[in-house]
Amino acid sequence: MPRFFSALLLSVLVLFSAQIGVAAPVVSDAGVSTQTSTSAEAVMQQFGGGEEEDSPQRKIETERKHQILFLMGLSLLVLLLLTATFGIAMVVFDKDVFIPHMIFAGLSMTLACVHSATAIAWFWPW
Repeated sequence: MPRFFSALLLSVLVLFSAQIGVAAPVVSDAGVSTQTSTSAEAVMQQFGGGEEEDSPQRKIETERKHQILFLMGLSLLVLLLLTATFGIAMVVFDKDVFIPHMIFAGLSMTLACVHSATAIAWFWPW
């Protein structure tokens, strides 16, 4: 069975690399890979000049970003309180609420990761 999954993964990787056009790098006389450097520069240019090219409809104002992060943080606090409540109910009052406790713990961790990633992406330079 593991051979099947490894063969399947290998075939998917081969097909994916063929779809995106991965080619062998061309090495110049100086021993520097020219194709890799030009393709890397092209990729970086796609990510670098995005702020000037965004349409006004796609830009989010800073105040709105703060509102979104505040609502995410508020809901994160609610999820954390629910998780703690279920944990205390299990330990102190011997209730059978392990499944809801784990569900809310998973939701809390997911929202915490999304909240931090969003804050870093929007306000990285501070």
